[in-house]
Amino acid sequence: MSGGRASMLRGMPRRLLPGLAVAIALGMPAFAQSPPPSGIFDNVPTIGNDAVSISSNLLTYDANKHQATAAGHVVVDYQGYHIVGDRLIFDQTAHNAHFVGNVVVSAPDGITYKAPDMVLSGAMHQALMRHLVITTKSGALVTAGDGDMKQGDRTILDDATFSPCGQCIDSKGRHIGWSAKAVRMIYNHKTYIVTLDKPSLYLLGVPVANLPWLQLPDPTKRVPQFRAPLFDTSPQYGARLGLPYFIPYGPDTDFLLTPYLMSGQGVGLGAEWDQRFSNGEMKVKATGVYQLNPGAYAGQVGDRQFRGAFQTSGRFTPVKDWTVGWSYTAFTDPAYLTDYRYREYTNTGVTNEVYATQLTRNEYLDVRLQKFNLLGQVTDIDQDKQAAALPNIRYRNVLYLPQNFGEIDLTADLLGVFRGTDDVRTPVNGVPYNFGYAEAKAHGTVEADWQKRWIVPGGVAVTPFLGLRADAAYYDGSSPIKPGQIDLFNATPIAAVDVRYPLVIQGGPATQVVEPIAQLYYRGSDTTDVGITNDNAQSFVFDDTNLFSYNRFSGTDRQETGLRANLGAHYQANFDNGNWIDLIGGQSFQLAGPNAFAAYDPTQATTGQGLSANASYVVLGATGSPLKGLQFGSKVQIDPTAPRVTRFGVGGTYDIDGFTFNADYLYIGQDLARGVAKDQQEVDGGVVIPVDDYWKINPHASWDIANNSWLDAGLGVTYDDGYLTYGGAIRATGPTNIDPNDLLITATLNLKGLGP
Repeated sequence: MSGGRASMLRGMPRRLLPGLAVAIALGMPAFAQSPPPSGIFDNVPTIGNDAVSISSNLLTYDANKHQATAAGHVVVDYQGYHIVGDRLIFDQTAHNAHFVGNVVVSAPDGITYKAPDMVLSGAMHQALMRHLVITTKSGALVTAGDGDMKQGDRTILDDATFSPCGQCIDSKGRHIGWSAKAVRMIYNHKTYIVTLDKPSLYLLGVPVANLPWLQLPDPTKRVPQFRAPLFDTSPQYGARLGLPYFIPYGPDTDFLLTPYLMSGQGVGLGAEWDQRFSNGEMKVKATGVYQLNPGAYAGQVGDRQFRGAFQTSGRFTPVKDWTVGWSYTAFTDPAYLTDYRYREYTNTGVTNEVYATQLTRNEYLDVRLQKFNLLGQVTDIDQDKQAAALPNIRYRNVLYLPQNFGEIDLTADLLGVFRGTDDVRTPVNGVPYNFGYAEAKAHGTVEADWQKRWIVPGGVAVTPFLGLRADAAYYDGSSPIKPGQIDLFNATPIAAVDVRYPLVIQGGPATQVVEPIAQLYYRGSDTTDVGITNDNAQSFVFDDTNLFSYNRFSGTDRQETGLRANLGAHYQANFDNGNWIDLIGGQSFQLAGPNAFAAYDPTQATTGQGLSANASYVVLGATGSPLKGLQFGSKVQIDPTAPRVTRFGVGGTYDIDGFTFNADYLYIGQDLARGVAKDQQEVDGGVVIPVDDYWKINPHASWDIANNSWLDAGLGVTYDDGYLTYGGAIRATGPTNIDPNDLLITATLNLKGLGP
């Protein structure tokens, strides 16, 4: 050292805690021309007012300059930062430190900084690094010719690049992902805004855009920022561009404003408010447009100047096991949300409701007040046909008896229906359909069931079942189709037994289970329409899923009656290579008493479903994965008296060498009783074709075989390397599609990897 007034400590321990003063305290031998001045190591070295923990292989001290130099794998721990370098020069007077050689900084937030040279001063309020390399926790890479980091203020990077995919070179040497280069990159730690001076955007290593400047928000921070723009097209509103702007009003409050510019209809606006609480959340959303060309919807309900919608929803857990909430939508016309393609809505409609739900291990209670609304090209009269359920209450409790003596299942339902107009549809090939009356109706049910499974000698599983159901219903008779007030009180005893004999076959490449099943059950009532009118049991298809059910109706307004037997079998095979097959099938027989499925129902729920005769249709179901990569499912319904197939469906997917094939086929046979004048057949399929490691093509098509017309066809092309996704798709519909003669073209560009 200069002037010969240096002291050197060799063989110093690897760790000096709390600082350099530990070197003297440990009493290591000194090799020096003269001892250091008294008191020079009396205080722990600091950067600003904070202590530093330092370790190294070698320490020297220059008394003239009041500088200590640590060399040989220097490690510094300071304010959560872990810094490693070849050499550290510490200035006791200026209270700064200069790292030289292979500097690596591990910050508390998990980000790693690398540079050959770094200067620290003023309690790390400023750090200057040359030839900076920063690696984030997610693997993103930031490089710069010079870096000036000012904690709490700004970080300035000159000649900077950012790439979320690191070097953005895959294992085959190809460019992937995206990156950005800028003459200067400034990050404001207070506003969380990144400013790029003369930035260039690179996709797959190719420059695609140059800008004079660009400001971007930090996507990891909740700060006011523009989000990814939205773009789509429609024949009615033309090209639409939306620019969402996010405003975090507080830690639990968000606003999202989305102005839209449309070439065909002018300007639209959307606003959304999200509010979070400690026990739930609520949302309010409003959208609207003042149409410049309402004639684009001529002859439709959307032919008006102003169109819009208001929506709100909420969900809270006020106490343990309870959830309460609501959902409400109002609109100027029912086609607005679908015409402007708000994705969360379809033509099926929306439900306005208030609800409260209790759910525990064995108990369930759900109370709702509901109003159902249609969406699409519907009139006020159509809306008046939709019912309000005031209330809709469901309850269930399962009680497990002591001494393993079975279980008791308690259920209760209460449904109130209010409808302003009869919901009578245009007859289908002469068959009338009435889905609801103009009515005020209430229907309550209570049912208690007990069952217990026993394994009897020989391995047969026997499950007796006993139950009792009570119904009370009221109908005000306001419909001209069904005039006159009606009251109903009904009690239905239920008795059943389920017998199964599972046979296990082991050996060879698979374990197989063959299980014959026989059920006998009795429902002691001659009244099947216990709800007086059928409002909640209108959906019914007899298949393998309800073959072994004691009451196949989907709702409480209808019930089975009389004595019935179900016979069938269940087969399972599990192969050693992981493949499997599951088959189930059988038939149902009405043995005595009135057949509920033969009774007339204005909704035509049971007509043509194969249960009206004493011997039902035969139903079969199959699912499985018999080959690696192949999964399929199939259902078939057979009329054994003809014999003929009345309904058949099969579908599956097959993955092989990156290709994914999918296909579905549906057949519904002619049924004049339901208004089906001829056989209906549809087939659709598609394939995902891996053109390259990152490119995929997805053609798909559907064909209406019965009408010899195409239903749907489209093609999608997508590139996705994990950091960059882009592509396009085109889809067109045919004349017999539910949305006939429609053309939709979409484009996608997604720069991924902007997260923390």
